[in-house]
Amino acid sequence: MNYRNLIYFTFLCILCIGITSCIKVPDQFQGIPPGKWRASLRLDDIRRPLNKKAEPLPDEQLKFDEVIQGELPFTFDVVYDTPESFHLVINNGAENIEVREIQYGRDIANGHDTLHIDFPHYDSYIEAIFEEDVIEGKWVVETRKDYFIPFLARHGQGHRFTTLNKTPVMDVSGNWEVTFDIDTDAPYKAIGEFKQNGNTLTGTFRTETGDYRFLDGTIQDNKIYLSCFDGSHAFLFEAKILEDKSMIGSFRSGTHYTSTWSAKKNADFKLGDPDKLTFLKKGYDKVSFSFPNTEGKYITPADDAYKGKFKIIQILGTWCPNCADETDFLTKYLKKHPHDNLEIIGLAFEKHKEQDKAFAAINTFKKRFDVPYEVLWAGSYKKNEAAEKLSMLNHILSYPTMIFLDGDNKVLRIHTGFSGPATSTFGKFEEDFHEFIQKMLND
Repeated sequence: MNYRNLIYFTFLCILCIGITSCIKVPDQFQGIPPGKWRASLRLDDIRRPLNKKAEPLPDEQLKFDEVIQGELPFTFDVVYDTPESFHLVINNGAENIEVREIQYGRDIANGHDTLHIDFPHYDSYIEAIFEEDVIEGKWVVETRKDYFIPFLARHGQGHRFTTLNKTPVMDVSGNWEVTFDIDTDAPYKAIGEFKQNGNTLTGTFRTETGDYRFLDGTIQDNKIYLSCFDGSHAFLFEAKILEDKSMIGSFRSGTHYTSTWSAKKNADFKLGDPDKLTFLKKGYDKVSFSFPNTEGKYITPADDAYKGKFKIIQILGTWCPNCADETDFLTKYLKKHPHDNLEIIGLAFEKHKEQDKAFAAINTFKKRFDVPYEVLWAGSYKKNEAAEKLSMLNHILSYPTMIFLDGDNKVLRIHTGFSGPATSTFGKFEEDFHEFIQKMLND
């Protein structure tokens, strides 16, 4: 190599090094940034009255200075499985929900990166655009007409309600006697189960028909805040602790339901017996029905496959998270305690009126929980219509409800509602259920 060529080669090397040093190494992921995100549903973007009579609560105006009014917050993590694919993990206290039905890409029409997060088992989705560290769009529920709530999420924020740490006026841990719908002619009771650690607050509410999921939040001075989002339910609870250490608060479920509630600490308060809330009408001792499975075959408890066997008839809806908890429990129980003389038949009362959509929802539900038993399409989720399909019952009070039958299809027990793993009573229910099944099979 002559001297001129050596100089030229050296110049090219220096130029390449300079150019390389200016090149930004691309991120090792394709899509939205991984890690923690803080999301919120903006309930007040669609105005709703605080209570059904649209009147202020007596002597107390609920003002929540620590948070944005009408903001239902939750957090989620973006987790990359490969550099090109990722999933979400939604956080609600001790509950972590994996969401994998995600579409991500650039919309050529508007030039934005778009995100579609699907909750297929609940017929809802989040549709949004992504720009820098912000996702903005809406949560849409397909089974409700024109139902959507504005959605916003920011990357790198791990708090739920607030970053403030105001000293709480008291420790609210324990059981509370709660009355919901105090502004109506039909109030109902619940038990608030709270666990407090400094400013951190978790818990749930148990009612006679089920629980209000894993709630996560905070206590600031004399205010409490709890929320939950699971793709089906969007719950927001806010309350003020009064001077007598009771509470008064508001409850929102999405934008379609609001309630006011009061509470007082009462470790001895109990709800009605779940085995006495639903019962057979006079003159009946059996349960009978004939509904189609997703292949169109009509199934009855008198079929040869069930003849002479003990059965659990599970009244459910694929749209119902408490039903999902119960289905998960029953499926795991059957796998752990298989018995040739025990069968389960699910009766799904659905929000879809069209057979093909109802069948699709049931198949998605069965696949999600790996359900080993028949789940039949029984009709509409409206309780009065469901009660007509099972006319031997006094009513359909709750999704879910379990009916226990002997080998002759005579009713042994009817259990209304399901208090799942978010509650303090779930462990006791598991024990009682196992004892009852073993006694039923061995008698």
